[in-house]
Amino acid sequence: MTVVPVLVACVSAKPTPPISVTTGTSFQLLLDTLASGWNENDAALAASVFTEDAIYVEPPDKQLYVGRDSIFAFFGGDNGRDYKMNMQWHNVAFNETEQVGSGEFTFSWPEGQVHGMVSIEVEGGKISLWREYFYSSDLGWEDFTRTSD
Repeated sequence: MTVVPVLVACVSAKPTPPISVTTGTSFQLLLDTLASGWNENDAALAASVFTEDAIYVEPPDKQLYVGRDSIFAFFGGDNGRDYKMNMQWHNVAFNETEQVGSGEFTFSWPEGQVHGMVSIEVEGGKISLWREYFYSSDLGWEDFTRTSD
């Protein structure tokens, strides 16, 4: 008598849907799209990178906007802002495993300028949480970030 081993494969009844994972490159594209929206005074473009239920906050709730519609209105809504804004990214990092990123930035408008940092969570290729910290300064980025000798 001959014994033949039999291998049994287990197959799931339901296929697992693909997971939308943001890469470092697509994260940079999200940030560039957001900056373009702000720089072009296009609130719809800027808000398009956020999830429907996104949270935009400057802790501790100094600025708090919940949901893309609220964020769109904060960015200027249908008519845009009454003034020109400028957003420039300096250093950006993204953890693809955790889908969390950060970036240093300079944001300016006619009445002022800030340098800051933002922590960003991404879901399904869009920003779900934006948490920013910044300081007002008339200094350029290089002078602002220069260490003392």
